[in-house]
Amino acid sequence: MKKYLLPLFMLLACEINEVKPPEPVHPIPSERQLAWHELEYYGFVHFNMNTFSDMEWGMGDESPVQFNPTELDTRQWAKVVKDAGMKGIIITAKHHDGFCLWPSAYTEHSVKNSPWRDGEGDLIKELAEACSEFDLKFGIYYSPWDRNHADYGKPEYITYMRNQLTELLTNYGDIFEVWFDGANGGDGYYGGANETRRVDKKSYYDWENTFALVRELQPNAVIFGDAGPDVRWVGNEHGFAYETTWSNLLRDSVYAGMPEYSDLYATGQENGTHWVPAEADVSIRPGWYYHAYEDHKVKTLPQLLDIYYKSIGQNSALLINFPVDRRGLIHEKDA
Repeated sequence: MKKYLLPLFMLLACEINEVKPPEPVHPIPSERQLAWHELEYYGFVHFNMNTFSDMEWGMGDESPVQFNPTELDTRQWAKVVKDAGMKGIIITAKHHDGFCLWPSAYTEHSVKNSPWRDGEGDLIKELAEACSEFDLKFGIYYSPWDRNHADYGKPEYITYMRNQLTELLTNYGDIFEVWFDGANGGDGYYGGANETRRVDKKSYYDWENTFALVRELQPNAVIFGDAGPDVRWVGNEHGFAYETTWSNLLRDSVYAGMPEYSDLYATGQENGTHWVPAEADVSIRPGWYYHAYEDHKVKTLPQLLDIYYKSIGQNSALLINFPVDRRGLIHEKDA
């Protein structure tokens, strides 16, 4: 009898191997999204001209001379983030005021005209190197709105924006996330015009081709925006997701900066057409930028633990912000 058992077992094994796995229930995540999901928890650094003008949103008329951190140490940032168990850092390379933390070839409104490092500094390069040393992922925040640039609101500005994105996405190694702010248009300096400029948030930035540029230059990077395409805003700045937070989103129904986004779309949708998971962003202080008057308002450990449970514990990633101070360090109380 035993001589018949092996062929029978082999026949059954062949039949079992022919059974195909069930078809996936769409939408499903991409490879870059799966890698992002594994990170769970990473740091945001708001440090730019606003740090020195003591504002949250600068007007764009600030002088580069104001930018002068006295003890800047990106390795200190990386160590604090690494010791806290985070997996990466996203830096505000350019905020709404248009000041650039790298020596961009396309504007004079950058660190190259500041006293810091005698105008020879490149903060993006320094942070990218620190992240590499501490085995952290490196990400870029870039504000589409620019209150400094004279061409903002015109077609020429889109060329400027893409030229700067090309600099950021080709000169500093691998980027894990490209973060586009949804705040767009309003009053500003605009090269001396000192006026209010509004843009059509749906069409002005030609997002389809702007996203295509990011894909070309950094194919493994996820793109963050209110509507994704890869990662979406959780809809508040408390760091809280929702008791039911879907990774699915009706992506074609939303756009960056739409007024009704938080109320109607931020939770995701069970019948969502695209996989666009949520990212919960929150600052360790009331403001996103450093203000000395908030030194006594740093969130406590119980508050941070509650945020941890209500973000990662409710199906979103957690992006926690450290407002680097005027020295160029994460403040002792924050650390």
